[in-house]
Amino acid sequence: MTATQTLKDHNLRHTNNREELLDLFIQTDHALAHGTIEERLGPDHDRVTIYRTLRTFVDKGIVHKVLDDTGDPKYALCRHTCAKDDHHHDHVHFKCQQCGQTTCLDHVQIPAISLPDGYSRVETNLLIQGTCPECV
Repeated sequence: MTATQTLKDHNLRHTNNREELLDLFIQTDHALAHGTIEERLGPDHDRVTIYRTLRTFVDKGIVHKVLDDTGDPKYALCRHTCAKDDHHHDHVHFKCQQCGQTTCLDHVQIPAISLPDGYSRVETNLLIQGTCPECV
């Protein structure tokens, strides 16, 4: 997967900012907070532009939001085919208590949950906390 091809596949205009942000996600195997993204991209990238690009990537199904115990969203690359308003992320997220990285465990499915009458599920988030293989 290349950033240029991904942008083309999602009918997004190619810009250096989009390409560099997408390359960062492609090269990273864990979720990234907005602040971390700003640090890694450097001062040439405006905070508002990063925010808008992230929102566009979420809307287009390129990245998804990951919620952990910090209260601030993190973002991770969609590893499967997703589309606008049709993200398929019913998988577990794992946060390491040692290094703080939050990782998608794509092959670990969230168990089926039966909701009471009148409730309608939009998405389900499951966060497991512990120690990752790198920190053991």
